[in-house]
Amino acid sequence: MSLKIHTLEDLNLDKVGAVLCRVDFNVPLHEGEVGDDTRIRAALPTLYWLRERGLKVVLCSHLGRPKGTRDPALSLLPVAARLAELIEDEVVFAHDTVGDEVLQLVRELPERGVIVLENLRFDPRETKGDDEFARDLARLADAFVLDAFGAMHRAHASVTGVPKHLPSAAGLLVQAEVEALSALTRVAARPYAAILGGAKVADKIGVIESLAPRIDRLYIGGAMAYTFLKAQGVPTGSSRTEDDALDLALRLIELCSTHNVQVHLPHDHVVAPSFDENAPATVVQTIQDGQLGLDIGPATAEAWQAGLQECRTIFWNGPLGVFEWEPFSGGTRAIAKALAASTGTTVVGGGDSAAAVARFGLADQMTHVSTGGGASLEFLERGELPGLHAIRRR
Repeated sequence: MSLKIHTLEDLNLDKVGAVLCRVDFNVPLHEGEVGDDTRIRAALPTLYWLRERGLKVVLCSHLGRPKGTRDPALSLLPVAARLAELIEDEVVFAHDTVGDEVLQLVRELPERGVIVLENLRFDPRETKGDDEFARDLARLADAFVLDAFGAMHRAHASVTGVPKHLPSAAGLLVQAEVEALSALTRVAARPYAAILGGAKVADKIGVIESLAPRIDRLYIGGAMAYTFLKAQGVPTGSSRTEDDALDLALRLIELCSTHNVQVHLPHDHVVAPSFDENAPATVVQTIQDGQLGLDIGPATAEAWQAGLQECRTIFWNGPLGVFEWEPFSGGTRAIAKALAASTGTTVVGGGDSAAAVARFGLADQMTHVSTGGGASLEFLERGELPGLHAIRRR
C-alpha cells in the first residue's frame, strides 16, 4: 500500500476479546427489507477474518439521515436480519448504540458472536464528532477496525473519534480501496482516461485539478456536460446548467489544455421535452429550446467507446445520463460495456456509477468498484481521508 496505515495483521490480538468494527451498511430499504445487500457483502471478508480468530464482533453503521432522532424507518434491524442470512448464523441486534444494556449484550456474546448496533445517526453526537460518544462506543470493545470506506471522508465520532481511544486498523475492504485508488494517483499505465458524469461541476473541481497532470483524456457527460457546453457557446436548450459555474468550466478546460489533456464533450444527445421517464426520447445533434438533454447520444457513445479501447487506465465517476430510466440509459450502459471489455485497469468510483455497473450486470468485470462515491473522489483529490488519518495517527 502506498499509504502506511495499520491493517488487521498489525493488531495485537493477545488481549482482544471484542472488536468494534465500523462498517458501511447504508443500504436501500424497501418495505422493511434490504433492497440491495452489496455493501453488507462487502463487509463480509473482514467479518470472517475476525470471527476466524475467535473474536466477538460489534458492528456499527449509519443508515440514511435521521438527523439525530429515532426513525423506525431507518432502523438497522432489517440489515441485521439480512446479515444473519448471509453468514448463516445468529446476529444479535442492539436497540441502542451505547450504554450499559448494550455493553451487557456484548459481554454475553459467545466467541465469534456478532452484534449489530442501532443506527449511529439516531444519536446527534455521531455527526458532530462528539468525543464522549466516541468514548462510549470504544467502551464496547478492546480494538477498533474501520472498514466503512464510504464514510471515511466524514469526521464523525465513529470514524475519527473512536481511534483516539482504541488500538485501530483498517479492514480488508478499506485496504483494497486504498490500494486500488492509490494506483490512480501514481504513475498509471498510459493512455489514462477519466470519465466524469453527474450533475454538478463544483463536485468535480478538485478531482479534475488533481487528475489533469496525470491523465491523457477526459470524457465529460451527465448533466454537468451541459454547463461545459454552454460555457463554450453551444446551445443547450432547457437542459440543466449551472450558470454560476460557466467561468469555472472554462477555467477547467483551460487547465486541461495546459496539461495536454484531450477533453471530450457530447456531440449528440438524447433529449426529451420534460424530465419524465415516459417522455418521448429523441436523438439530436443540436439541442433546441424546450428540449432537455438526458443522455449522451449514440454517436458520442460509439466514439467514446472506441477511444476508451485504446486506454490502459480508466477511472469513471458519475453516470452519463438518467440511467435509471431505460430510454436514457444507453450512454451509461455503453461506457460500462467499454470498461468491461477493456484489457487495462478500470476503476469505478462508487456512488451512482457503481449502481449503474451493478444494474447492467458488469460489476465483476471491472478491476475495482469503489464502495464510496464521495470518499473515492476526495481520496483522489487529496490523497488522504479523515478516517485514514485517524487510524494512521493512532
